[in-house]
Amino acid sequence: MREKLPLWRYGVDAACLGLALFLGVLGLWDAYGGSAHFLLAGIGGIVAGLGLAWANVWFRLGTWRTIAVFAALYLLLGTPLATPREALYGAVPTLESLRTLLAGVVLSWKDMLTVSPPVGAFGGVLVVVFLSAMLTALVAGLTAWWLRSPFFTLLPLLTMFVVGIIFGTQDVPLPLLRGGVFIAVLVAWLAWRRYVGRVVKDGFRSLNHADEDARGMRDGLVRRVAIGAVVLVAASGVTAAAAPLISPQAPRQVLRQAIEPPVDLYSYPSPLTSFRKYVKDMADETLLTVKGLPEGERVRLAALDSYNGMVFNVDPKSGGNFAPVGDSSDIRTTGSGEGRVAGELEIEIGEYDGVWLPAGGRLTGVEVTGAREDELARSLFYSDEAETALSSIGLSSGDSYTAHVQFPVRAGDEELAEKGFAQLRMPDLANVPPMAAAKAVEFIGSSQGSLDRARSLETVLSTSGYFSNGAEGQVPSLSGHGAGRITSLLDADDLIGDDEQYAVAMALMAREQGIPARVVMGFYPEEDGYAPERAIELTGADVHAWVEIAFENVGWVAFNPTPDDDEQPTPPEQEPKAVPQPQVLQPPPPAQEEADLPPETAPEPQETEEEQKTFWELWGPLIITVGISLGSVLLLLSPFLLVLALKLRRRRRRAQLGTAGDRVSGGWQEVLSQATDYGVVSRAGATRRENARNLVDGFPDAGLSAMALADSADRSTFSTHSPDEQEVADYWAAVDEQSEAMKSSASFWQRQRAKYSPRSLVHDVVGSLAARNAAREPGDREPIWSKMAAARKRPSGNARAIRKVNATPPKE
Repeated sequence: MREKLPLWRYGVDAACLGLALFLGVLGLWDAYGGSAHFLLAGIGGIVAGLGLAWANVWFRLGTWRTIAVFAALYLLLGTPLATPREALYGAVPTLESLRTLLAGVVLSWKDMLTVSPPVGAFGGVLVVVFLSAMLTALVAGLTAWWLRSPFFTLLPLLTMFVVGIIFGTQDVPLPLLRGGVFIAVLVAWLAWRRYVGRVVKDGFRSLNHADEDARGMRDGLVRRVAIGAVVLVAASGVTAAAAPLISPQAPRQVLRQAIEPPVDLYSYPSPLTSFRKYVKDMADETLLTVKGLPEGERVRLAALDSYNGMVFNVDPKSGGNFAPVGDSSDIRTTGSGEGRVAGELEIEIGEYDGVWLPAGGRLTGVEVTGAREDELARSLFYSDEAETALSSIGLSSGDSYTAHVQFPVRAGDEELAEKGFAQLRMPDLANVPPMAAAKAVEFIGSSQGSLDRARSLETVLSTSGYFSNGAEGQVPSLSGHGAGRITSLLDADDLIGDDEQYAVAMALMAREQGIPARVVMGFYPEEDGYAPERAIELTGADVHAWVEIAFENVGWVAFNPTPDDDEQPTPPEQEPKAVPQPQVLQPPPPAQEEADLPPETAPEPQETEEEQKTFWELWGPLIITVGISLGSVLLLLSPFLLVLALKLRRRRRRAQLGTAGDRVSGGWQEVLSQATDYGVVSRAGATRRENARNLVDGFPDAGLSAMALADSADRSTFSTHSPDEQEVADYWAAVDEQSEAMKSSASFWQRQRAKYSPRSLVHDVVGSLAARNAAREPGDREPIWSKMAAARKRPSGNARAIRKVNATPPKE
């Protein structure tokens, strides 16, 4: 049993360990966005863990009481520190906060990796930093204050550092500074512990040195620490200077990049399928109200880049690009904001109903208000590549939020003329009508240059076609943008359609020419409808679709291929009324030839086979989720499984290795180890009968059998008779009976505590280390541990007895 140290010693150790752990916690800074909740959770977990470790040492709490206190602290402190959003007033536990804490032990690790940073404070993601800091601090304190060697304490400290790396982001916060300070703290603390262990004891009083020698050693310690600090500073400077030269060019890979966020875009229909409903049936209904929209800017719903012959949609295979939004008020973007105008759009949803979130471009934050504030904020997914956001629960009337956006770049033709198309990997298109490729060649003609080719497609469509959405008083125009509808549009003498058909037609023709193009659906009012200082009501008549083309070093640029609303086809002239004539029987009209209908260029929607998902696409997210959950459970159970495995290995070695006498002695050691787990610790250097009397006091009902086992072990060691295999088996059977007798005298929880208790394992390690230390100490008397170690190397008792008999000369 270790003696209690002075309080100031615990304080020095706790300060060094806490600083090292905090440096590891800082690895999660970027993942949490450096929020105050993150700092409180990390620091609170470190303080709680170190405090519990000190209480375990100072008050001798024991293993199971420490575990119970740990669970209580986790639930009490975890409510304000790890689940402030679910707690009442941010601190009072509720059923929701307790449920989140308990589920977060397993699920928060997955959420930490699948939520886009910064992850915020919803859903128990703070459990990761709080539980990691608290658990590693507890283990670090216990190893520092219970084990003689301080080097084992490095394991939990490094574990916290690794957690910060694995669950962090590619942006490492101050890597050189953190690493240098971390190493400096550990080196200084290990040097301090070594110095204290050799010189200082009982409140800094010298053991075997005079005052002058102690003063000299302290001066030497100061010199060594000073020299070490200079070396560390110099090494850190050299590392900082050489880091840009030796650092890899590829970005750092983290675990979150290997986890696919759980969003299935197959479940969300394209907003373009509802285009005609908005512009025709809901033309006068207010879909949403927006305030702060600058003149010339647009409210975007979604950028559509995939086509299957029936519908233009967000590529379902790009679901991994839609990451769950953690802290909706701070959305991280990967692209540069150069050339973009930032703004805030205050949006209130009216009759609009869908999953796609109206916004104005690249999102940098969404502040949700209203009755469904928490629910809506936690349902957001965002793709920075598509600059599109969606809500898994959908938007409904009354929802409101403020979108912080960066509007798309508005580059002039002079600037674009000098740019080429961006080299992007666009998703493959399926069932594109052949008419799109043929008309693209015709419309582009001899145009050269990237901008001229794109403008040619836009100009031909917008000037040679007519606008009609099939509303009352307009020429009939079919809805939809399937392959058949696009073919009929491009093959007609007069092009007739609305934004839906013209935008899809231009995008398909551009893609057939290798131009990176996509269709965007959204809202914008008439030119005189912009009023940033007041709210604008956007109706179904303000719904539009346009084309965006990506230019190198510029980004996506909008093109408008739809003719103006007033470009209506001239209706056919009405024939003059016929003058009444006398009724005369007329011959029947000649039979007319059946008209030749154009062939269908694309299969009907129901005939188009949906692309089959692969096994990994279908079951991959579920397998990953189950794997992470099971891994988390195994991680929590690993200490208990490790204890069982070590005890089973120890029992097998004692029962199977060595001579018959060694195995009998191993059986007796197994009895003592099991008694140690029940709290009855054997005394070092005592005989077997003395330890057996100790077992009699601890287990009155099993005392007699313990004495018998001790006597049998003594006979096998010191008598001339060597036990055979049957005697060894009988002895181990008696050991098992003794174990059952000790179990029967304990309660259920005492048996479970003894089963998973590491006390006997630690007792073996401490005894082995003490024996080694005692063997190295000088003195006139050989330490008992050295004698025990030497006894293990000497032959068994039977061999010694035989050797003694053979060496004795016969009597005369």
